[in-house]
Amino acid sequence: MTDENNVKSITDADGAATIKSLEGAIEAILYAAGYPVKYEKIAEVLGLDVRNTKTLIAHMSEAYNSESSKHGISLLTFEDSCQFCTKEQYAPYIREALGIRRGGNLSASSMEVLAIVAYNQPVTRSFVDQIRGVDSSYAMNSLIDKALIEACGRLDAPGRPMLYATTEKFLRVFGLRSLSELPETEIMLPAKEDLPILQDDDGQLSIDGEDNEEQQG
Repeated sequence: MTDENNVKSITDADGAATIKSLEGAIEAILYAAGYPVKYEKIAEVLGLDVRNTKTLIAHMSEAYNSESSKHGISLLTFEDSCQFCTKEQYAPYIREALGIRRGGNLSASSMEVLAIVAYNQPVTRSFVDQIRGVDSSYAMNSLIDKALIEACGRLDAPGRPMLYATTEKFLRVFGLRSLSELPETEIMLPAKEDLPILQDDDGQLSIDGEDNEEQQG
C-alpha cells in the first residue's frame, strides 16, 4: 500500500477528520514549537495512534523535502520526534533579514572530537585523548556546551570514568534521522586491546545511565 493510501486509511478510520486538517494541525504544532515534538504528543492531540501519526508525517515530509518542493523549510523526522527547520540554501537570506552574524562554526579540533564520539560512542575522554594524541578537554567541554554531546553513563572500570555520546541536537544539526545515516568512514582507530581503559574484566562496556555526575578527584 502506498503512503497516499496509508494516509487515506487514517481518515477512513477516524471519521470526520480529513488529511488536510490533520496536516494543517501538525504544521501549526511544529511551527509554534520550534523544537522537536514527540510523535506520542502529536498523536495524543490529533486523536490518532502513533503508527498512523508517523505515517501521516512521513507523507508530509516527502512533500517538504523533495527536490521539486518550493518550501523554504524541511520537515525533519527522527526516531521518536519531528521538527521543522529552514533549508540550508536560504541561510544567507535569513542572516541578512534578521541581522544574524555569521559564526558559530566548530573548530577543526571540535569537529575531530565530535567525529570520534559519533563513530565510537559511548566513549570516555581518555579514549578521545588517546585517539587524537593530545588533551581534548577544551573541545569536549565546548561540544557539551553546544549540546552536541552529553554524558550518558559511566564505564564499569577503575575510577568509573564518564561516558559520552551524541545528542538529538547533533542529529538535527547534521540533518540525520538516526546514527545509522552517518556516512561511512575509513578512519583507522586503535584496536580496543590497545585502549585498556575502555574495557572491564570481560572486555565489555557497561553503562550506568542513572549516575551522570562527573566524578571528582
